[in-house]
Amino acid sequence: MERSGLRRFWDSSVGKKIVMGATGLILVAFVIGHMAGNLQFFSGPARFNAYSHLLQVDVIELTWLLRVTLLASVVLHVIAAYQLTMQNRAARPADYVRREPQVSTYAARTMRWGGVYLLLFIPYHLLHFTTGTLHPAFVRGEAYGNVVIGFQTMWVALFYLGAMAFLALHLYHGAWAAFRTLGIARPSNDPLHRRLALAIAVIVPAGFSLLPLSVMLGFIR
Repeated sequence: MERSGLRRFWDSSVGKKIVMGATGLILVAFVIGHMAGNLQFFSGPARFNAYSHLLQVDVIELTWLLRVTLLASVVLHVIAAYQLTMQNRAARPADYVRREPQVSTYAARTMRWGGVYLLLFIPYHLLHFTTGTLHPAFVRGEAYGNVVIGFQTMWVALFYLGAMAFLALHLYHGAWAAFRTLGIARPSNDPLHRRLALAIAVIVPAGFSLLPLSVMLGFIR
């Protein structure tokens, strides 16, 4: 039976790379917006709680639409990444000669492990601060207090910081690869010269990290 155009697109390596690039940019846009919203934490409890209330109550329909979009993006991104990896392994079942990467970055070589860490982190983060299931003293509507109490546990704060380190690596390589795949950035003679990807990879994780660090170091109590 002849496959549909959409199925042929998905089955091709080019199609999977385009799906990875498009969903990757959706996720990049989300983490930038999420980071900007989280920084309202430093405006005080009233402002941060109002921001949380806006998302959880006032624009709940938009929030759910965003959640569904993000969930679909994550699922498609992970499946495409896994299938591309399997295709690459099948095409090259054995390495007879150990090859040293010429222009590959450390971020590119840790994408798989970083992706696994982030896949473990995301459900924990949701159960910690969204539902409160794994929070030691969760109070609905008190987002500021939930953050302060949540990050007072050292291993939790360190787990978040570890996720931000992997997010930085993931953003550095992933954003650059997505721009290249979707034709937003042209091929360069210097593959390690990635200013926009570097800026995103530094600013976004740093912004997220300010919250656990400020609590760990005692600046916020």
